[in-house]
Amino acid sequence: MSDENKMILVAQIGGAFGVKGEVRITAFTADPMALMAYQPLLKADGTQALTLLSARPDKAGVVARVKEIATKEQADAARGQKLFVPRDRLPEPEEDEFYLTDLVGMEARDLDDTAVGTVKSVQNFGASDMLEIAPREGGPTWYLPFTREAAPELHLKDGWLRIVRPTEVDERDEA
Repeated sequence: MSDENKMILVAQIGGAFGVKGEVRITAFTADPMALMAYQPLLKADGTQALTLLSARPDKAGVVARVKEIATKEQADAARGQKLFVPRDRLPEPEEDEFYLTDLVGMEARDLDDTAVGTVKSVQNFGASDMLEIAPREGGPTWYLPFTREAAPELHLKDGWLRIVRPTEVDERDEA
């Protein structure tokens, strides 16, 4: 997938707000009202999900009136739907900042500068961001916390990052 076509998760429908078809949307953006500028909001497959007609700030994001939802029942049925925008629709990050999706595809190198794999995805299971590493030699992927200790160097422009492999991964490789 080219950079222009990478889909970025920006929000999730929380369900109905009131009885007139408004929708509560949890925003994963620094400024929840920026969702208005990123329209239309898409499904993961790139098809259109929502067009926001109006929005106002709410504690977790925005409360919006959307073109595709007219009733409380429709809003409740949409609860949990994830909303995406293409990477190229987002503003360029400031210097020394990046989007987590920019890490996908980067080469992971160990402390000896040996390529050990590629970042397959960035996941968050609730505690912190985790890099899913696909081993260079094949086999099952493994996870690495995306912390300064586990990933001490990031060379975004060069397409690689330095990692410190967990002991259990090193031991599994030697078995």
